[in-house]
Amino acid sequence: MPLQIYNTLSRKKEEFIPIHPGRVGMYFCGPTVYGDSHVGHAKAYITADIVNRYLRFRYPESKVTYVQNITDVGHMTDNDDVAGEDKIEMQSRKEKKHPMEVAEEYTRRYFEDMDALNILRPDISPRATGHIIEQIQLIKELIAKGFAYAVDGNVYFDVAKDKEYGKLSGRKAEDQEASGRVEERTDKRSPQDFALWKRAEKGHILHWPSPWGEGFPGWHIECSAMSMKYLGETFDIHGAGLENSFPHNECEIAQSECATGHPFVKYWMHNNMVTTGGVKMGKSLGNSAYLRDLYAPPFGKGQYDPLALRFTILQSHYRGTTEFTEDAIGAASTGYEKLLRAYENCKLGAKEQALNEDVPEDLHLATEYERQFTAAMDDDFNTSMAIALLYELAKWTNAFDRKQKHYLIVWERCAGDVLGILPTHPSHSSDQSHAMDSAMQLLINQRKAARDRRDFATSDSIRNSLEEAGIILEDTKEGTTWRLK
Repeated sequence: MPLQIYNTLSRKKEEFIPIHPGRVGMYFCGPTVYGDSHVGHAKAYITADIVNRYLRFRYPESKVTYVQNITDVGHMTDNDDVAGEDKIEMQSRKEKKHPMEVAEEYTRRYFEDMDALNILRPDISPRATGHIIEQIQLIKELIAKGFAYAVDGNVYFDVAKDKEYGKLSGRKAEDQEASGRVEERTDKRSPQDFALWKRAEKGHILHWPSPWGEGFPGWHIECSAMSMKYLGETFDIHGAGLENSFPHNECEIAQSECATGHPFVKYWMHNNMVTTGGVKMGKSLGNSAYLRDLYAPPFGKGQYDPLALRFTILQSHYRGTTEFTEDAIGAASTGYEKLLRAYENCKLGAKEQALNEDVPEDLHLATEYERQFTAAMDDDFNTSMAIALLYELAKWTNAFDRKQKHYLIVWERCAGDVLGILPTHPSHSSDQSHAMDSAMQLLINQRKAARDRRDFATSDSIRNSLEEAGIILEDTKEGTTWRLK
């Protein structure tokens, strides 16, 4: 079965066929760096990470290029191209810092938060402020082709000139709600037209010279300019949160296709929102659960392993809503720990297995598991089904004594390479596992010393205490090993 992706543009699942054989280009809308990341951001970027990971797993012979932007100018507080103010400049006044200092700080914190979730960093992370020249050039092309107009230092896209505007979201230009402030402006030909370049008003710090005067780019133009710079005029996959389908992604399509005359993106992917109490989670709504408040040390000041949060999000399909509560992450953490115990036991079993020892039945079952896992992921990245299969893998690996090396490969490929839930970060539980291995070896040595001096009371006490803690000691000809119950 080939990989199927639900394409928001066609509103159906389609077989994924790269535009260029051996190459895959994907672009996901990145953060506006004026504050810390919350669980809603985690879902968006875990979704992007799963797509990135699975494409590399599914097409190992292909070159996958993943681009994710950093918005550090032009995103207005009302998500409007006229109303409100630049979010980063607003935050800079609150913190009494230069806007670029704010952007630098929250960009760094963003990547730290994503690293904790075991999210692979994009191949390219372009910043809007680093691509002003490209944005100006794209705007000039739109003006030259009659799709945009300049007035009083501002440049607007003329929506009426694009007959396909609205094809992604199904919403036409006339459906767009224009606020009273937009309607009062006299320099737009229509309230539905959107800003490509904005005149810098007095006191606006972030501005650049342009053919239309000092100003800064609108929010939408950056994604078109940067994605096409690194992936070409037409590329394979563009992803974003569902709330960005209109107007942001709709405007991207309009300005890109009108400028180039070519289709912009082949497959559009949109992840659904995270809700809390049935209400969308967002900074502007004041109901955000910030990652650093949830993460356990050393990542934050909370109590949850970041990978348990990742596991929580992956239990629901990316196109469905994710209701977030602390009860939900608590329950998911319990399930996640069970899977980790099975994985750790599998590692111990594989370590004990002779290199030349092979069991055809084990190889067959491991191969069958990976086939089912791939089938689940081929169905529009169905991580919820893939995780259900992980519990089956845990049963299989726990049921076969010492015949583990084939299962270990499957664990590391499916749970590790694709789902990204196996510990890899130095401060994750991989480090804790190393510490536990060292502590267990110390106890095993103490028990052996007690047995050597025929102090069986102490030896039995160590064994019994560990068993009560859920750890089983097993004596073999090669020595004593341990495993979790």
